[in-house]
Amino acid sequence: MTMTILLGAYVFMLAAFLGFQIIAKVPALLHTPLMAFTNAISGISLVASLHAAGAVHYSTTSRVLGCVAVICATINVVGGFLITDRMLKMFRKKPGAKP
Repeated sequence: MTMTILLGAYVFMLAAFLGFQIIAKVPALLHTPLMAFTNAISGISLVASLHAAGAVHYSTTSRVLGCVAVICATINVVGGFLITDRMLKMFRKKPGAKP
């Protein structure tokens, strides 16, 4: 049990470090496509959390954590789409602007 938690913490810290290093080096022009891609990944995690929340053969703790994951993933997906939409509006031409 302790080794499993230690391994999980190690993988989490490594993923957080690598994710920060990769995202920090992305040029500003590529942030909008990157946000759209991460929204798709969040959608996948939403499907997985729905499975965890709705599975009958899991323990009560797993189902409660699945419900929390559904809420967090939904907030992440909706917020990501709102931010992506806002970023895309910055690139649209205004109606009276000269070409």
